[in-house]
Amino acid sequence: MEKAYMLISCEVGEEQSLCSQLKEIPEITNCIITYGSYDVVAEFVTDSPSQINEIITSKIRKLKKIRSTITLRVTN
Repeated sequence: MEKAYMLISCEVGEEQSLCSQLKEIPEITNCIITYGSYDVVAEFVTDSPSQINEIITSKIRKLKKIRSTITLRVTN
């Protein structure tokens, strides 16, 4: 099992909409709106590291209104 957190900066006022879109991705286990440098924190779990890369590139980064992301992989 692979786990990661993504810190997301989005366009002003789009936090709720973005969080709703992220929750539709099955691998995302939690999504919270924050305040400060990052607007949303998404937690996701996959079976392999390659699946993390696939989710980031083919699902998350294609969502509109995202300005930037930072992915933090969890290691045991």
